Amino acid sequence: MELERKIEYWLDIARYDLDTAHSMQEKGRYLYTVYMCQQSIEKILKTIHIQKVGKEAPYSHNLVYLQSLVDLNPDESDLTLMAELTAYYIEGRYPTYKQKLSLLVDRTKAQKILEKTMKAFQWIESQVK
Repeated sequence: MELERKIEYWLDIARYDLDTAHSMQEKGRYLYTVYMCQQSIEKILKTIHIQKVGKEAPYSHNLVYLQSLVDLNPDESDLTLMAELTAYYIEGRYPTYKQKLSLLVDRTKAQKILEKTMKAFQWIESQVK
């Protein structure tokens, strides 16, 4: 697949995941709202990586690490969000943590994370050429 098509592919699925986060929020599936927020930021960062480096990003779900590979220089609030989303992603993959997380991520918390993710996503997306 040529570089331009790879960029388009990753950008499309990043947007799709952000739309899915909205759907999960509307359905009251708050843990999945947060999970899809993480996925959308991961994929938009991988889009930037392909654009800047010319090849696929390393296999990683660590958003702080992925953004460091492409020199985006996010502000402190975006870095904090990336660290938080990474933690939710990792802990949410294990059944014992999933139950605990679902108690911590209520409607209000998920909505705040979704709003912060939308802001960060828009900023990162603006870096895609």
